[in-house]
Amino acid sequence: MAIDSMVAGVHAPDLEAGDGLTRDTPGRATLGTDTAELQRLDAAHYLHPFTDHGALRSQGTRVMVRGDGIYVWDSEGHRIIDGMSGLWCVNVGYGRASIVDAAARQMTALPFYNSFFNTTNVPAVRLAARLAALAPEHFRHVFFTSSGSEANDTAVRMAWRYWQLMGQPQRQAIISRRNAYHGSTIAGASLGGMAGMHAQGALPIPGIHHIEQPHFAELGRGMSEAEFGLKAARWLEEKILELGPENVAAFIGEPVQGAGGVIIPPRTYWPEIQRICDRYGILLISDEVICGFGRLGAWFGCELMGMRPDLIPFAKGVTSGYVPLGGVLVSDRVADALVEKGGDFNHGFTYSGHPVACAAALENLRILAEEGVIDKVAQETGPYLKAAFGALASHPLVGHAESMGMAAGLNLVRRKGATVHDCEPFARGLGVGMLCRGHMFDNGVIMRAVGDRMIVAPPLVITCAEIDEMVGRIRECLDLTLADVQRRGWLS
Repeated sequence: MAIDSMVAGVHAPDLEAGDGLTRDTPGRATLGTDTAELQRLDAAHYLHPFTDHGALRSQGTRVMVRGDGIYVWDSEGHRIIDGMSGLWCVNVGYGRASIVDAAARQMTALPFYNSFFNTTNVPAVRLAARLAALAPEHFRHVFFTSSGSEANDTAVRMAWRYWQLMGQPQRQAIISRRNAYHGSTIAGASLGGMAGMHAQGALPIPGIHHIEQPHFAELGRGMSEAEFGLKAARWLEEKILELGPENVAAFIGEPVQGAGGVIIPPRTYWPEIQRICDRYGILLISDEVICGFGRLGAWFGCELMGMRPDLIPFAKGVTSGYVPLGGVLVSDRVADALVEKGGDFNHGFTYSGHPVACAAALENLRILAEEGVIDKVAQETGPYLKAAFGALASHPLVGHAESMGMAAGLNLVRRKGATVHDCEPFARGLGVGMLCRGHMFDNGVIMRAVGDRMIVAPPLVITCAEIDEMVGRIRECLDLTLADVQRRGWLS
């Protein structure tokens, strides 16, 4: 498949024989059309996120060139179901011309202006008002960023500033959870509970503390889900008392842990978390970078969980990933302090309230609302995915399968058991999840591996027929994985 990409402004001395570039005029180079050329250039120049670059160089990248609906195409012409919505973000699917048109119109009118120095722009103002109308009723303000990582950094800064303004500057401790993901900046990676991230630097930064995650299958042996939900929530109270309530600023958590493996907490969990936060007066931060804008079947995941957060970081689905944009919805409790007591809030970004990103977001939100996308997830396609995905639990490799809205996960196990706690996992280090992921990609469906837990989060516009197609391909790839592990003797 031809790729008409251009590399412009490359000086002639930088263009060496064998670099995969075709020269047409001095100082300009056109990318070749074959995959191998692009892979060579990628290996030579592009450092990817969360990647073993040595391994990537040996195997080569997959070059994506086009998308439409729930499908993407690579440079070799393969059509693939995007079971991960890009990276949890392409909620309205690919090929939405109206979002492209909205961004183009804004680029023509005013491609950029900053929000510093008492200035604003029309799309940012309109988007702030629209988000305030969609958010839970005690949210009337928004602070814009360019990403979810920046949004979570902003939430930390706001929490610290709030308590400073309230005359309790010693409240600086932020509590998060093991296996949580809250971004990849220094503060975001510290908030997250990913040991692999912490091992590569002096993380977490001081003042960030972690409790166990509400993972019933991993930690709830001998309890009902309801009992475990209460127990897991009370780990927060134990940590608050350990640190001293007077020192704790906030607790942060995703309604459903996304990158941690689609960990869906018991229904008793979040109401008890809310009770504990209320009892000790600490702020509750609901990280909706993944869960917001319809992923779970509501505009915001907190609306389904019995929680009343003070800050809601968001990103991804606000533009369906078409243009980078993030932000924090700020409750009246926090906003009133910042506005009435605060003076300067010394925090912000060049691209806060970027007019093109905000214009794209406004059109994306219009699509979600006027096409009834979120209602359909809640009432039709979400329940359909739950049933179809749940049926995969009958497969010999699957210990259990679960879903909520348009997010689902299943565990690959060496031996099934009568309950989720009786299943025997594969030995660590075998990489069964990555083996399975490879079969998925090679057979037309993108499914992510988190250890030996396989997850999907397809575009919210997926139809029931497309769910059948996706789940059918997943089952076929589970069969291929089963044959592999049998051949390698991993089941004996």
